[in-house]
Amino acid sequence: MLKRQADKSKLPSRHVTEGPERAPHRSYLYAMGLSEDEIHRPLVGVATCWNEAAPCNISLNRQAQAVKLGVKAAAGTPREFTTITVTDGIAMGHEGMRASLASREAIADTVELTMRGHCYDAVVGLAGCDKSLPGMMMAMVRLNTPSVFIYGGSILPGKAPQNNEIPEDFRTRDLTVQDMFEAVGRHQNHEMSDAALDMLERVACPSAGACGGQFTANTMACVSEAIGLALMNSSGMPAPYESRDQYSEASGRAVMNLIEQNIRARDVVTRKALENAARVVACTGGSTNAGLHLPAIAHEAGIDFFLEDVCDIFRETPYFVDLKPGGQYVAKDLYDAGGVPVVMKELRKAGLIHEECITASGKTIGEELDLITREADGKVIYPIENPLTKTGGVVGLKGNLAPDGAIVKVAGIPSQHQRFVGPARVFENEEEAFAAVKARAYEEGEVIVIRNEGPAGGPGMREMLATTAALSGQGMGKKVALITDGRFSGATRGFCVGHVGPESAHGGPIALIKTGDVITIDAVSGELSVDLTDEELATRKAAWPGPRKTDYASGSLWKYAQLVGSAKYGAVTHPGAKEETHIYMDQ
Repeated sequence: MLKRQADKSKLPSRHVTEGPERAPHRSYLYAMGLSEDEIHRPLVGVATCWNEAAPCNISLNRQAQAVKLGVKAAAGTPREFTTITVTDGIAMGHEGMRASLASREAIADTVELTMRGHCYDAVVGLAGCDKSLPGMMMAMVRLNTPSVFIYGGSILPGKAPQNNEIPEDFRTRDLTVQDMFEAVGRHQNHEMSDAALDMLERVACPSAGACGGQFTANTMACVSEAIGLALMNSSGMPAPYESRDQYSEASGRAVMNLIEQNIRARDVVTRKALENAARVVACTGGSTNAGLHLPAIAHEAGIDFFLEDVCDIFRETPYFVDLKPGGQYVAKDLYDAGGVPVVMKELRKAGLIHEECITASGKTIGEELDLITREADGKVIYPIENPLTKTGGVVGLKGNLAPDGAIVKVAGIPSQHQRFVGPARVFENEEEAFAAVKARAYEEGEVIVIRNEGPAGGPGMREMLATTAALSGQGMGKKVALITDGRFSGATRGFCVGHVGPESAHGGPIALIKTGDVITIDAVSGELSVDLTDEELATRKAAWPGPRKTDYASGSLWKYAQLVGSAKYGAVTHPGAKEETHIYMDQ
């Protein structure tokens, strides 16, 4: 730990703090109350996604103060700044969802620009929502600074009042926001009263923190530990527990240790670290969105790690952590059972973890796991030799309907129900599909197809939780399947295939199918196909009128649509580390 005056000759902050020519810059720092000693210490960016948009972000400001205490205690000077968040629970089911995935890029870009503009030497990033977690990690890897990530923590589970007007299954389980979306389906199906819906919405989300199941935020929080950017066990404790500030303070100290050892984000995020992260997603039945975010993080490091690579790991990893939406338990239960360290310890027993990977503590994964004394409880975390299923909770699909691949979450779906064959019912966007589901204008046994919702064609690759939850609420979650070139929320359950590529806007086969075409989805063999010959597909492609025009002819979503690439590669918007001619830290 830095106990002496730092040598800033190779740190970016020398450009604003050292030498006579930087007197104007130092005058700004003095204006904010910094002392001479503080100015000449390493400057550490403390980046948060704090806002008042949703409970997942509301406690980040408090936790940032603890990070700053840790940085100061280890002889650094913290500089707090914020960036945006678009919260999916608020954006879901309407046009606002188009801003969600684009916000991941905006977060990475704005953190990068703030760090570059002010020449900070390291970053501790705090995030609490689906796209802010990968966005923050992408910025760390892009900048290649000494970096520590910390999750804001999950929400506490909700509890329904024991009122007979509320259906019994809602009264006897822990509630998450997923239950509220499904309650809407029950209400539409006349199985839940207005009063019951009103009672549930007041208790489902009882505290600060991100959605409580193994949805995208908690999935990516687990990734942050498994990939090595977060301190071990830092992601598990619920957001309202002020004792989690100890992890924030420790993260502030840890980043100063990384500066001293010159351990940078790309020393941590290697191909093997990405494989460790994919393992943890698979064995916890995590969100399919990890198949989008892991390639995007890899892209920032110049590593080829695409959807197909992620899915290969998913396929060969046992699923042994029983979490919602496919399972029974919530994030707090995982924390109480020992959290990600115990999960990784089980993976290590089967030789499925690269132990040599370095972490934010400066220790290797293996060294960290050697310190873990707890074992799988057999309830939330099963022993790996006795998994829930022998293959991962998320699998990849390919075929003539998805030459670039697709992804489906099968956690909680018995293997005998992982094949679905049925006629397509095609919708040109999510609104059309949701209206049809609401009106019950579909048939049991059909494959609902929602196209023109990819990264470029949407634009924004919206999540379809409102539609899938409505289907589940109507009791049809297992009686129909759904495919889209868009995405699914981590809270989605049922046989729902996303990331179908190439997307409709790029002329992929999903743009060519018609209502009535027979589609096969087989998660056991990895097939996604339509019963059409190559000749018929070619004929339809020749007659295809081209991409559907959108209403986004200006502004940030227009810009995003021009830049964004295929979901297969992470839906990224720039050339990545492979095209770099310099690294920020070496300027």
